Order: sequence, then C-alpha cells, then structure tokens
Amino acid sequence: MKVVIAPDSFKESLSAAEVAAAIAAGLREVWPQAELVCRPMADGGEGTLAALLAATGGEQRERVVRGPLGEPVAAQWGWIAGSRSAVIEMAAASGLHLVPPARRDVLRACTYGTGELIRAALDAGATRIVLGFGGSATNDGGSGMLRALGARFEDAAGSPLPPGGAALAQLARIDLSGLDPRLAQVDFEVACDVDNPLCGPRGASQVFGPQKGATPEQVRQLDAALARFADVCAQTLGRDDRDLPGSGAAGGIGFAARSFLGASFRPGIELVAEVSGLEQALIGADLVITGEGRIDLQTLHGKTPMGVAAIARRHGVPVVALAGTLGEGYQQLYGHGIDAAFSLAPGPISLADALADAPRLLHQRAADIARLWQLAKG
Repeated sequence: MKVVIAPDSFKESLSAAEVAAAIAAGLREVWPQAELVCRPMADGGEGTLAALLAATGGEQRERVVRGPLGEPVAAQWGWIAGSRSAVIEMAAASGLHLVPPARRDVLRACTYGTGELIRAALDAGATRIVLGFGGSATNDGGSGMLRALGARFEDAAGSPLPPGGAALAQLARIDLSGLDPRLAQVDFEVACDVDNPLCGPRGASQVFGPQKGATPEQVRQLDAALARFADVCAQTLGRDDRDLPGSGAAGGIGFAARSFLGASFRPGIELVAEVSGLEQALIGADLVITGEGRIDLQTLHGKTPMGVAAIARRHGVPVVALAGTLGEGYQQLYGHGIDAAFSLAPGPISLADALADAPRLLHQRAADIARLWQLAKG
C-alpha cells in the first residue's frame, strides 16, 4: 500500500509538514507496513516557504530587513543548495501581519524589505528565485522592492520619492542605472493565483486596498498613483504591462516582478508541486490524502486540494480530502477530482479547541479512512 500525503497548512494551527505528519501517524496505526510519502503543499501564499523546504530538504535562512513601515524585521527565506534556488515569501518582509492594526498605513507601506531578501538570495549565488506573493501590507506597485535592488524613483525636481504607494503620484523619472546587474542572470518565478491587473475596478488598490485599511478616498488616491507609476514605467521600458493578469498581485508587486525582473507567473500549487516532486511521488500510489483548514466552493479556484487532485487524476489515483471545516458547496469538488471529503470535528467544538486539538483529530480521521479503505477492499 502506497499513500501520498499532500496537504496544505491549517492556518493558525499546523504547518503543512505537521499536518502531513499527523495524517501519517494515523495511517500507520492501521497500516504499519504501508509506504507513506509526505509532500507538504502550499498554493503560493503563506506556508509556501515551509512546504518547499520540507519537501526539498532546503535550508531556512534569516535576514534582518526593513518591514512595511521601515522598522527592522527578522525575515526568513529559503535556500535549496542543489538547484541554487531561493524561496522568498514577500509577507515575511512586507506582510500585513507585521503591522498592528492601529498602525497600518497603506499609503506609506513599502516593499523594500522584499527587495532586501532578493539581494540576500543574489549574494548566496541564486540562479532561480521563487517568489510567493500574498498577505502584503503594501500597495506600492513593488517600487520599494526595486529601490532595494538599485532603482531610483525621482520627482520632477530630481529628488528621490519617499517610500509607499501614495508617493508614486509625484513620479517623473525612473533611473535604472544602479539596478543590480546580477538580476539579469536569475530566473524569477512567481507563485500566484491572482489574475487582477494593476489598476482600475479589479486592480490592486480597489480590490485589495480596503483589506489593508485603505478608505474609499485612499483607494482612489492609490489607484491614480499606480496609474502614474505604470505610465512612467511604459516610457522607461517601452512596454506597458499594467493590464496583464497578476500585475495587481500583492499591492501591485506583481507588476514590478513582471516588468523589471522578467518573472514568469504560475499557479502557486503547480509550482510547489513541481519543486516538491509530487508528480513523481504519485507513481505507483494507491491513495492520496490532501487537505486544508477549510474546504468549500472557493477551493475550486486554485487552492491546494484541487491542485493535488488535478495531478492525481492524471495518474488515476483516488483522492480524499481532510478539512477543519467543510463549507457551503464543498460537494462540487466531487466532480473535479476529489473523491471524498471529511471534516475533522467529531461533533460541536469551538474554533479554539479545534485549532489546539488538530494533531489528534487529523490522526483519528486518517485512521478512520484507512479502516474504511480496508473494509471496501475486503
């Protein structure tokens, strides 16, 4: 019996690796001789770094960088020596969780620290950098990241702009003469499931700005500033990428990654699955177990369980999903590669208790699945 265990993290409870370990322990209770292959997953957002390092045996490193509002932040990033690849979650340096609600300022928040992490990867000799976008506190179009990499943003008087998205309204010139030349030797891959453009009704400011504390007036201000940024970028680069899918990701940093770093965009789960070797692990497998904290109709849109199911389907391997909660519409997953889905909760339980008890609940549910499988197989 070969089982591939490929879950996402359970937010605020367990990492993907810890979820996989708890499921494996439950399966071993019933199948002590089974071949259990753990491949922790993520969809490009929070947990991508941990999942990739767990799957590849990579090394977690740390660099003190500027946080969203300029304060020092100890940010983790990943190094995979065999492939000279770096893994960077922008949220580690520029994430919303780094700023207490009372101090959030989307007009000034800056991605400079993300650029510092990229510089750390360049210093390590990276030839490939995987960027995970999501959970940002910023709306600066990635201009802070580019400043950390040597670009200069000036107003009409030739003075450097202050940090943040609002300041881009005064942008007159971009000087790329100081841009780190090592960037040209690196392949950048963005793990991203967002297809929003940079500006407009579906742009970074209008869709994601309110989540970061922007008022309606600030949303309009930031959208106009990003439009100005895009105008000057088009003059500088000779092309305009503002309307391309993903340019609005994480406060517009997707735009900078595409336009200035030449980054390619891929669905997060697809990229993580490739790096972690999920496809190879599925060869000869009898069953796949995946999962995440909540499974519902939104899971269909690029979430980890569906990405795992799509790959498993190509190999004809059945898929069972475990979730802390099964929400409205989860049954629709049954037509897209998920063969069965189960909630962890054995009965009424508070969220706090469910989060605290997740390892035991995962263990029990995995053992239940194994017993049911044995019964079905006779």
